[in-house]
Amino acid sequence: MPYTPSSGHGGPSCYQKMKMGFVMGFTVGMSAGAIFGGFNALRYGIRGRELLHLTGKSMLQSGGTFGTFMAVGTGIRC
Repeated sequence: MPYTPSSGHGGPSCYQKMKMGFVMGFTVGMSAGAIFGGFNALRYGIRGRELLHLTGKSMLQSGGTFGTFMAVGTGIRC
């Protein structure tokens, strides 16, 4: 027998689920961007301020991309 909440609260809305999917995807994308972007910049011999700039840019790009795909995927499941 499935559980039905008795307090009348039906759980998070679809928007809240999509927002949480975006946040989770953004954090995963940021960590992947830090790893791959940092190693790629180090491979090309970039150091110092430029290393931080390129790694941060890679982190934001991959975080935004993966977060968007996770939000869309969560929205499809709502």
